[in-house]
Amino acid sequence: MRPQITSIEVPNISTLGHELHDAYFYDCYRLAIDSGRQSALELSLKLLSRSPAWVNFLMGVRNTVVAWVGLKNLGHLNAIDPTKPAGSYRIGDRIGIFSLLALSDQEIILGDSDKHLDVKVSVCKMTDTTGPSIAVSTVVHVHNRLGRLYMFFVAPAHKV
Repeated sequence: MRPQITSIEVPNISTLGHELHDAYFYDCYRLAIDSGRQSALELSLKLLSRSPAWVNFLMGVRNTVVAWVGLKNLGHLNAIDPTKPAGSYRIGDRIGIFSLLALSDQEIILGDSDKHLDVKVSVCKMTDTTGPSIAVSTVVHVHNRLGRLYMFFVAPAHKV
């Protein structure tokens, strides 16, 4: 059975909330989880390590195409060391295609910057009347026309 993923507003408890007013793009999706015992980092590592093959295929296509215009090759979402314990991650460490920017038990912020845009992703633990869940929020600030062109192709993929 596939987990139910729903589109929601960026939660008020997320530290990314203050970046929405001038964002070029943002979205947020909620995923119910079994228990709230794991940290936001542990949940993120679990989620990213299970990236579907088609996502990594698209990342490979992305990396090939953007190399033509001088953008970074980010690798794959699931490029995570499975032997590295969650407790040993520090600010600045790479997790998949992102750098770890902020870390608490309730929320992590991942991000990357390049000449065309800055992206931040929050994985935030929540509990409400429906039970424990995580909210995965993405906020993008573009720097130029290349960033806007890039997001023309990437933004629709976020819905998938």
